[in-house]
Amino acid sequence: MRNTSPSNIVYIVDDDEAVRDSLRWLLEANGYRVRAYDSAEAFLAAYDPASVGVLIVDVRMPGMSGLELQEHLIARQLPLPTVFITGHGDVPMAVSTIKKGAVDFLEKPFNDADLRDIVGNMFEKAREQAQAAASRRDREAMLARLTSREQQVLERIVAGRLNKQIADDLGISIKTVEAHRANIMEKLQVATVADLMKVALSKAES
Repeated sequence: MRNTSPSNIVYIVDDDEAVRDSLRWLLEANGYRVRAYDSAEAFLAAYDPASVGVLIVDVRMPGMSGLELQEHLIARQLPLPTVFITGHGDVPMAVSTIKKGAVDFLEKPFNDADLRDIVGNMFEKAREQAQAAASRRDREAMLARLTSREQQVLERIVAGRLNKQIADDLGISIKTVEAHRANIMEKLQVATVADLMKVALSKAES
């Protein structure tokens, strides 16, 4: 049995009750917490983005399809590791879902051992994404503490402007620029300009 954290959840979304029950039995027997839903809409209404989880979803369902659910999660910047299951093999569809972040694509009936291995790999990816998201939220919280003037100074530091140039740009003294730089570095908890650039640029890339 796998050792899984209480927050690790396998979400199953499939309109076929027999498939949901089969998957639940298999995964719970391997130590996973499972939450099953008969539609994408029901899943979205209950999903907590703060949890570390992975998604097993049927491609074709009444209402929102599995592919549409994937698009919805991407649009909301919730890159939940996903494996698609379907009774209708479609290689181009499989390639498309994987390019958008799906971990795998399985045809029914699928091999139980393969699914167990895939879910294990999915949780590795889920933990990495959760750590990255937590780091991103921390950076955004620190950046939000900057005053509007400090943000202006930071933008110019990132652009490679020197203190004198920043002072001229903003109509303030060099000493004031230096004070703003010191405050920025303290608020962002960095000791070097290189680290300052990493925090600022990570925000721009997120």
